[in-house]
Amino acid sequence: MAVPSPNHPCWQKLANGGLSRLRTQHLGTQLLAKRMEKSTDPVPTRAAEIHAFFTKWERILPTEIAQLTSI
Repeated sequence: MAVPSPNHPCWQKLANGGLSRLRTQHLGTQLLAKRMEKSTDPVPTRAAEIHAFFTKWERILPTEIAQLTSI
């Protein structure tokens, strides 16, 4: 499954706390979720960072990417 486009609504949902509902065993993804919880950056900035992360790690995170649009 491909990473959704940068303007897909899932990124806003993930940036607004949805990332904590993502089921993952990947340490990097878990650390990203914790960092986003504590971040004071604006939502569009957090959404762009989350998108960049999943784009970079697309090949090793197929299970997590499959969950993105259902959160």
